[in-house]
Amino acid sequence: MSEALPLKSALQLFDADFFSNSKVKELPKDAKEFNIPVFRANRKMVASENGGLHNPSVLVFNSEWGMNEVPHKNKKFSYPSPSDINVPEKEEDMAFMSVIELGYLIKTKKITSQKLTEIFLHRLKRYNHTLEAVVTCTEDVAYTQAKEADKLLDQGVYLGPLHGIPYGLKDIISVPQYKTTWGSKTFQNQVLDMEAWVYKRLKSAGAVLIAKLVTGSLAYDDIWFGGRTRNPWNIEEFSTGSSAGPAASTSAGMVPFAIGSETAGSMTYPAARCGVTAIRPTFGTVGRTGVMSISESLDKLGPFCRNAMDCAVILDAIRGRDPDDPSSKEISLEDPFLIDITKLTVGYLEDAEMEVVDVLAAKGVNMVPFKLNYTVDSVQGILNFTMDVDMLSHFDEWQRSGQDDVYEAQDQWPLELRRARIIPAVDYLQAQRARGKLIREIRDSFTVDAFVGNVTDWEKVCMGNLVGMPVIIVPTGFKNITKPPPGGTRRRTTITTGIYAPPQHDHIALALAMAYQSVTDHHKQRPPIDDLGPNDTVPNHPSVNIPPRQWHIHV
Repeated sequence: MSEALPLKSALQLFDADFFSNSKVKELPKDAKEFNIPVFRANRKMVASENGGLHNPSVLVFNSEWGMNEVPHKNKKFSYPSPSDINVPEKEEDMAFMSVIELGYLIKTKKITSQKLTEIFLHRLKRYNHTLEAVVTCTEDVAYTQAKEADKLLDQGVYLGPLHGIPYGLKDIISVPQYKTTWGSKTFQNQVLDMEAWVYKRLKSAGAVLIAKLVTGSLAYDDIWFGGRTRNPWNIEEFSTGSSAGPAASTSAGMVPFAIGSETAGSMTYPAARCGVTAIRPTFGTVGRTGVMSISESLDKLGPFCRNAMDCAVILDAIRGRDPDDPSSKEISLEDPFLIDITKLTVGYLEDAEMEVVDVLAAKGVNMVPFKLNYTVDSVQGILNFTMDVDMLSHFDEWQRSGQDDVYEAQDQWPLELRRARIIPAVDYLQAQRARGKLIREIRDSFTVDAFVGNVTDWEKVCMGNLVGMPVIIVPTGFKNITKPPPGGTRRRTTITTGIYAPPQHDHIALALAMAYQSVTDHHKQRPPIDDLGPNDTVPNHPSVNIPPRQWHIHV
């Protein structure tokens, strides 16, 4: 009894203290003779390096619903062709032009890629002191790629709408010869000799990489080894979410577009906070080779842009099967520019922004009240089990070697991954079975072509990522900040909403967002980083704190 008691107490942490004393006494011998040698052998083979860049799991998540739709051959989207666009007199105005507009200026040789690259590199350096959104300006490769883009155009070779367009990458995405820091002081000098798949896709489309942008440390929230990224619309706030740099830089006109990632809110939260349009695509749409991994069944890459049209252009360039990413596939998307939205039935939740509902209804969309019904009441817990255990498998050596002790925010990954260490494999798999039940219930409840609803509600963030469904974040307005300084301020709080579609129906969300933005101008507004007013100062420490990620579960 005395020998078994400590073990029985330990088993309570696993909700497994049901064994008899005689059975408990057998456990140490069995674990030492069988379990531990296997643990160590596996770790030696696949876990000696951090970040999950190699040896992906054979357990591959498939987000497809299998709705008996006939797949069609993937074709490039039919982008609109603008006309009568000229180079504005002020570089500030050029900084907030769309990718489509900038692409037209380059195609018609009204501006060179080298000049455009110079303008945006200048803005990155000018505003980064305030926003703390840039890790590295990739100046050398930027001018090399811009020069090549101009040379090709002089030779009559045009690669498409991204030809010569500058952009930034979240700093979990590997680019040779440049540091890929993962936002962490532990890895801040890390150089990975590999080209991420998404970087290859953009390079082949003629885009020009000008910066590695801030990721929260190990892709968690907005705290990184160099500081904490601020929201251009309100410098008293942090940008929140680990794709902080891509969101803030796009919002501030420091880049025309940027690539971020999401596992659980890392795109939706910063896009909403910084007032930019972004799409979290269907899981598996964009290959992730060369990208730091949190969870192989949750991680997604997507663009932050000026508008939904640009999102469609970027997604079209980066989608497709990555041969080294088992989860990626050739997802059969229709052309969002050819969707007849008057044939769509779109639901709206109780928390939807009604302006979006009214605008889409006026455009001929059949808008109906809607509610997603599902019985799974542990959605947030399933997300955390999945994300944290997967993350720990990719950073096992990091935790074992005590590197978590110098992590930038001790109440984030260090705390969560210690908890993950005592999640039994059997209960991790039970969580995946519950996830499967959730997916089936969402599929059966999804009786509309798309729905409009709050994009930062934590339950929806968890549900959407577990299901793998796409959502586009759309700016819908502004409201006054709380506790404005005496004398007034131009700082604002952005209002956004989400347009959700079933997996592999990203084109529907894009088409609806483009329709909404065709008659509104919220997405065209510029944050007041150049005109803060006499009462606005840049604080050393922004005063508005963002609460930590919540974990709610019904028991």
